[in-house]
Amino acid sequence: MKKSKVYTRTGDKGTTALVSGHRISKADQRIDLYGELDELNSRIGFSASLLAKHNFQNVLEFIYRLQSAIFDLGSNMACEFENREKYKLPQISTEFVEELEKKIDELDSELEPLKSFVLPGGSVEAASLHLCRTNARSVERKLVAYSEASGEEAPLNGTVFLNRLSDYFFVLARYVNYKLGQSETLWIPGKK
Repeated sequence: MKKSKVYTRTGDKGTTALVSGHRISKADQRIDLYGELDELNSRIGFSASLLAKHNFQNVLEFIYRLQSAIFDLGSNMACEFENREKYKLPQISTEFVEELEKKIDELDSELEPLKSFVLPGGSVEAASLHLCRTNARSVERKLVAYSEASGEEAPLNGTVFLNRLSDYFFVLARYVNYKLGQSETLWIPGKK
């Protein structure tokens, strides 16, 4: 099997191709958006590598599925809305969003109820998950902004998935701190 080259030189002049082959500027809002999805996926991969050093196998298996779903969402953003069906791009199902909600509820059921906001941090593992949480929120905002500005419908369940994803990482960060015996720092308004 012949190995393909990592570089193609086709983007050297500042354009890139969508799934359809149509070339657009790398500065386009669409490209920025799926670049942000790639960054989110990389942050999640970093968090997963930290969690792999502990006994979080059940969490890791689901995280890898989340990473695949983010790739699915990115593939849809790399294609014009009218061509997504033509290229049979994978969609985020309502069932997967419901499974994500169930995972949130399962993790949260082991935690003390919150009576105050939690400051991001604790263990390095949890702090990395807070970065995933805030990155997911950023991508969610960019997806909404892109849809509003372009008039192009967001990929199926894309905004719902990203909204739940940030909730998942918030609860997972708390869960990881709890399992690692790391206390949380609560926000005390006005404390400097």
